[in-house]
Amino acid sequence: MKDMKLWMIIIGTSLLMIGCTTQKNVPAVKQPVKAPKKYAAAPKKNIELKEVEDTNFSSEYMYPETKKKKEKPVTVAQTDTSSIETPAVSASKMGKGECVSMIGQTKFDKYTQMLGDEASAIKRCQMLKAM
Repeated sequence: MKDMKLWMIIIGTSLLMIGCTTQKNVPAVKQPVKAPKKYAAAPKKNIELKEVEDTNFSSEYMYPETKKKKEKPVTVAQTDTSSIETPAVSASKMGKGECVSMIGQTKFDKYTQMLGDEASAIKRCQMLKAM
């Protein structure tokens, strides 16, 4: 096994050495440079374009109308909401005092300046409260 590895190394190295050496007896052959053509030759006969008649055009095929089924309205079961307060109702009751007590006067002033007016700042408080 060791002899086989040794022979493989010797053969590989010898092939590498043979391939890397330059051969002095082979002359370099220079091929003549051909000048590139500037333009293609003009056609020999005049070609006239023919008029195309479009007889198979169909607007129904090109623009089909999709017939969608009308969705039936889903009925929602009515629940007793008298004990549950909705967020929209509680949000509309929020005033400046509640907003200031919730986030603080400095943040309220900051939101008022950033958003433009107090109503926008109160809306911001409502969003924060909803979260």
